[in-house]
Amino acid sequence: MAETEDFMVQERHPVGNDLFKEPMKKRRRSDRDQRFRAFPSVEQSSLKEYEKLESRTRRVLSNTYQKLIQSVFLDDIIPNGVKYLINRLLALIEKPPLDPIYIGLFGSTGAGKSSLINAIIQQAMFLPVSGESICTSCIVQVSSGCCEQYEAKIHLLSDQEWKEELKNLTKLLHRTEEQGGEEADAWDRDDAVEEAIWKLQMLYGNGAERKSYEELLRAKPKGKIPTSRIITLKAEEAGELSVKLDPYIRTKRRDWGEASAETQIWPLIKHVEVTLPKSELIPEGVVLVDIPGTGDFNSKRDEMWKKTIDKCSVIWVISDIERVSGGRAHEDLLNESIKACQRGFCRDIALVVTKTDKLHLPEYLRERKVGNQAIQSQREAVLERSEMIKLQRNRILKEKLKRKLPADSKVLEASDLVYTVSAHEYWQQALLAEEETEIPKLRDYIRKRLLDKKRRMVTKYVTEAFGLLLLTDSFNCTENLPHEYLHMSDLRRFVEEKLQLLEKAIDQCFAHIVQPLHEGVRNARTSYRRILGACLVRSRGNQGFHQTLKAVCLKNGIYASRTLARIDLNEAITQPIYDQIDPAFGGIFRAGTPTGSALMPHIDAFKHALQEKMTEIGMRNGWKYDSYKKSFLIQEISAILGGLEGHILRKKRRIYESLTTSVQNDLKPCYEEAAQITGKKACERMKDVIRRGVDRQVAEGMFERAQERMQHQFQQLKNGITEKVKGSIATMLTLASSQGDGLYRELADVKSEYKEMEKLHRSLREVAENAVLRQGMQDFLLRMSPRKAGSPKT
Repeated sequence: MAETEDFMVQERHPVGNDLFKEPMKKRRRSDRDQRFRAFPSVEQSSLKEYEKLESRTRRVLSNTYQKLIQSVFLDDIIPNGVKYLINRLLALIEKPPLDPIYIGLFGSTGAGKSSLINAIIQQAMFLPVSGESICTSCIVQVSSGCCEQYEAKIHLLSDQEWKEELKNLTKLLHRTEEQGGEEADAWDRDDAVEEAIWKLQMLYGNGAERKSYEELLRAKPKGKIPTSRIITLKAEEAGELSVKLDPYIRTKRRDWGEASAETQIWPLIKHVEVTLPKSELIPEGVVLVDIPGTGDFNSKRDEMWKKTIDKCSVIWVISDIERVSGGRAHEDLLNESIKACQRGFCRDIALVVTKTDKLHLPEYLRERKVGNQAIQSQREAVLERSEMIKLQRNRILKEKLKRKLPADSKVLEASDLVYTVSAHEYWQQALLAEEETEIPKLRDYIRKRLLDKKRRMVTKYVTEAFGLLLLTDSFNCTENLPHEYLHMSDLRRFVEEKLQLLEKAIDQCFAHIVQPLHEGVRNARTSYRRILGACLVRSRGNQGFHQTLKAVCLKNGIYASRTLARIDLNEAITQPIYDQIDPAFGGIFRAGTPTGSALMPHIDAFKHALQEKMTEIGMRNGWKYDSYKKSFLIQEISAILGGLEGHILRKKRRIYESLTTSVQNDLKPCYEEAAQITGKKACERMKDVIRRGVDRQVAEGMFERAQERMQHQFQQLKNGITEKVKGSIATMLTLASSQGDGLYRELADVKSEYKEMEKLHRSLREVAENAVLRQGMQDFLLRMSPRKAGSPKT
């Protein structure tokens, strides 16, 4: 039941106190126009037409809503059908104009994420870039709005969240007198401990690392912490805000001397939101997210790191030219991004290779294969190498995606999987022209993505609104109603039959995961010791690993550091299962033509079958005065079943992570036992406890339990889908039936609103055709008047 409750919250306004709620104010025309500044004229025209359609639709809905409210305001009893209409109208009126498009820039420190964002937004040093300090230590979101000033909101950990981290930090730093000199030296060189000391000293001052948890709770932080846990910064100019923001997101080395008051609260920062005013380069509705590559030791920040990756519909894996050809960090980033396609909202992955201007010409010419055209300049060498990298990395990335995702995944159809950019040359243009830096190409991608989403959203919005107006107007069509009412019995019987078929189709769809899941469990049982050993053994012994391992145990098998590769023992030992199920899992949640394994096409087929049946019954029974209701039913079914996709996408993350969550829960006692170990040979003793604990759990069926829990999650998803469909369609059929008990009454006349909505609905096709025509004209003019080849500034 919890599954369906989560979905229902997303959909309808409950009947109750906010039935007579005042709709939110619409955006002023001048503010709306500012949103188009980032688009060229052809795209601006299309957006303005869609925006006008949406705005007029909202006005019609608002007028209808006000009329309905006035007609029933003094009534003691409001029929359920009218309540349904009023709440549906209010939900549409208050629906956001566009859900943001999150584009995640995912990369290691120094990869060039901040420099790339600065170039895209045309602000050279807005976000701090890597220099002699380590920077961008938290998630930073950058978007544009209709505000007049530059603004940053710095969100801090809550008091409870910091207490949880403080407890773990002090546990990590605790040493008993039993430790020998060898382990003390290792402890001093440990990355986890260095970071823990740094955080405590930054917040509480020197010597804080030697205090107990209770003493630190009583200690006063050096920096000022607002009670709201949000720090808001504003400035008229970008440079001014950059200076104010810099100390919060730039984390300097420990040997840089006394920290500023702003830097002193760095350990408490959860994430930062930056809003630009009226950008001519980044449209409103797009959020660029600078995501650190490894997560965080704090549980809340680490969970937010994962959720941020999962909510991105686009992920750009950022890797500089010198690291792109290999290395564990680069591979880990790619793997995490592909997982986001499986468990999250990501629909597009690309590799963005940065710093492509860095090239030593003599070395490049020496290693260059014989037989190619002669290179005349540094610029030619840079461009040639970029094209080679594109060809090579595009092939490698596509092969990697094919192993993990279904063969017909949309991400594999992308024309550009690899971009080669140079933020430095974008500003200097000593070697490359602006177009050759590919910064404009990324901006074009962003704009087209937003334009396409806006088109789809407005089309759906106007269509759904038209369906509601059809029914609202039909409430007053009483002529000959007793003689020509809708005969719903055939339709209800048909719905029940099709629902049974849908349940069977979902079962068959989910059955495709059973065999790969079984094989994955078998592989995990035979390989977990080897995988665990690789995680626990270091080439240089235990030096510098003792407290890192303790940190892993304190966080139930996970350790995320700003400087080292992420460690996740639960994920590592379940990876053989994921290797087996990934293609099947992706196949279940993909969109496309109906197949035995894909879920959404079965729901779409169910929708089309219902709509066709309505048309058939209407023709057989001679729907005349109730043709409005027939159209309403067809439109409302699309709205109900269309809402299922978001629900399914939200649930698939829980399903996908159920394997690692199950394993983590089973291993929690052995992690807790290992974390308590101190004294001589503590590191080896911790490893032994972990090994024995994993062996014991595997023998008791740990992987089989994980398998059962994933299958249980699939079953819950099926139940949620069928319960939602049954309930919503039953309500809808009752509402549309003229024989309902007290559903109908004479309402305010909305004939004029219906006619206006009918015109808007017809305009959808005209607007789409205009957009295609303008784009075709622009393409023709570009072909007839080709731009001159780009050349750098001289």
